[in-house]
Amino acid sequence: MDRLPEKLDSKFRYVLLAAGRAEQLMRGARPKIDSRPRKPTVMAMDEVNRDLVAWEYGPAPEPEPPQVEAVEEAPNASTPSTDEL
Repeated sequence: MDRLPEKLDSKFRYVLLAAGRAEQLMRGARPKIDSRPRKPTVMAMDEVNRDLVAWEYGPAPEPEPPQVEAVEEAPNASTPSTDEL
């Protein structure tokens, strides 16, 4: 594979889409292209290359609330230590 399809931003996304589509084909999904019988992975890569596999980014992640650091308390003088017991 020399170049990615236009709508894909990385090789990682290409692999994820092709792997997901190959799994669908192995579970019985109908191929979106007419071709001689081939392996599901090859068919899935061909479908992704032809822009036949729909995908989208999805909603942006929600920002995480600021974390409050826990303050470590000093041991109380009234509590006996294990050495005093």
